[in-house]
Amino acid sequence: MRQRVRRAGIYVETVIRADIAEVWRRTQDPAAHVRWDIRFSSIEPTGEADAGATRFRYTRRTPFHIVEGTGVSLGEVERPDGTRTSALRFATDDVLSPIRSGRGYWRYVPTDGGTAFITGYDYEPGWCVLDVLVRPLLGWATAWSFDRLRVWIETGVPPERWPLWSVVWWWHLDRPRARRCRRRPVSRPRRADHLVDAPATLAQLPDPSPEAVP
Repeated sequence: MRQRVRRAGIYVETVIRADIAEVWRRTQDPAAHVRWDIRFSSIEPTGEADAGATRFRYTRRTPFHIVEGTGVSLGEVERPDGTRTSALRFATDDVLSPIRSGRGYWRYVPTDGGTAFITGYDYEPGWCVLDVLVRPLLGWATAWSFDRLRVWIETGVPPERWPLWSVVWWWHLDRPRARRCRRRPVSRPRRADHLVDAPATLAQLPDPSPEAVP
């Protein structure tokens, strides 16, 4: 019997020379989030869900199509170990979206050099076999966005200074680069289930689809 090929989860980690409160502020504020994260064009909170979670609507604009979806997130600011976490579920019924639904987390860990900002997530593909091309691109886009955030916080240069096509500005050594980020945990290969490190709040999140709103 042919074994099913394990789908690779996405993991990205960077260390930002800033305190945890500053990294939290730049990532949890929807208006700031879309400035550095190339994966989103807009994020709009739409209300509260169970367990204190926040519902939101998101869009991703491309020259040819606008993908719209909904999600739910839940943050933890006070944890015994001094870290913070943010859990997320999202979904769309757009048949042209490369992602049908997904779930993941952000983890914020104080370090001697600043704050380690970590994500692990996985999703159900919308383009079936073409996901073999989409998934590596999403991993790269996540890492590039994380470094774009790092540059913004550490240098004060706004992320708009670095549009997506700045990846070919080879003469700018200070431009964001995906390769500066760690793409797998120290103890696991890149092709692994990175949700094993997800906070318990991820399991508490309700269905993110609009139909689930009471």
